[in-house]
This record gives sequence, structure tokens and C-alpha cells, in this order.
Amino acid sequence: MSELTHINQSGEANMVDVSAKADTVREARAEAYIDMAPETLQLIVSGDHHKGDVFASARIAGIQAAKKTWDLIPLCHPLLLSKVEVQLEALPETSQVRIESICKLAGKTGVEMEALTAASVAALTIYDMCKAVQKDMVIGQVRLLEKKGGKSGHFEVKS
Repeated sequence: MSELTHINQSGEANMVDVSAKADTVREARAEAYIDMAPETLQLIVSGDHHKGDVFASARIAGIQAAKKTWDLIPLCHPLLLSKVEVQLEALPETSQVRIESICKLAGKTGVEMEALTAASVAALTIYDMCKAVQKDMVIGQVRLLEKKGGKSGHFEVKS
């Protein structure tokens, strides 16, 4: 098992020094799901929600969140992201919304946390916009799907 990189020999949390690492192209994909009643999903899909376009708001929130990850997670590095994409898909058969985020950069550290944060905050935004019509929505299965670049190489979830 690998050692925890954010903990020093005294057991104290520290930000990892990446200054000696070479810049490489790095990319990460993450997903999140939000379960809801069929009526809530229909309200989103039809565009009849009184707060406006739920998917557009969630997409922008996810992009903004990826850019602010370093401000939310204490030991994350501030990154110069070159790409953030957030895709939302209504799944009527399971009464869910699937959110997939992609983050990319050329830099010294990975973008996994940014992709996970983008997907999570997009899901939270959907919850926030729809809580007036349904309070028991469930956000779940937030996970890293794929990571490319860097010393640890390529990782992809086996479906």
C-alpha cells in the first residue's frame, strides 16, 4: 500500500511539494448521481421549473467549483485548469440525473479532486434548485472514473 503523501513523519498534515515534478498533461473524469421522484425529473427535463434551467445552473456551478477546489479542500494545490466540462444526463428509467465531469491541465499535480468536486457541486446545485418540490432526493455514487497522466499513470474504473 502506498504511503499517505499529505502526512509528514510527525503525522502532521502538509501540502505536498510538487516543485521538482515535471509538467505533464493530466486529465480526470468523475461522476455523481442524484436520485429523485419521476415528477421532479420531469419538471427539470420539461424546463418548467420556476427557478429556470436546472441543468444550465448545475453545469456552471460544477465548472466554478472545479476552479475553486483548492479553496475548498485544504491541501489541494491551486491549479491552472485548461479544461472543465460538466455533462448532465436525465435517466428517466431510474429517475436519476447522471453528472460527468472532465478536468484537464498541463501541470505538476493531478486533477482528480477538481473533477470530483465539479460533479459533487453540480449534484448539490440540482438539489438546491429542486428542494422546494422534493426534499428527499439522494446524492450518491460520487466517484473517480478515470485519471490520465502523472507518475502513477493511467487509472480507469472497470465497468
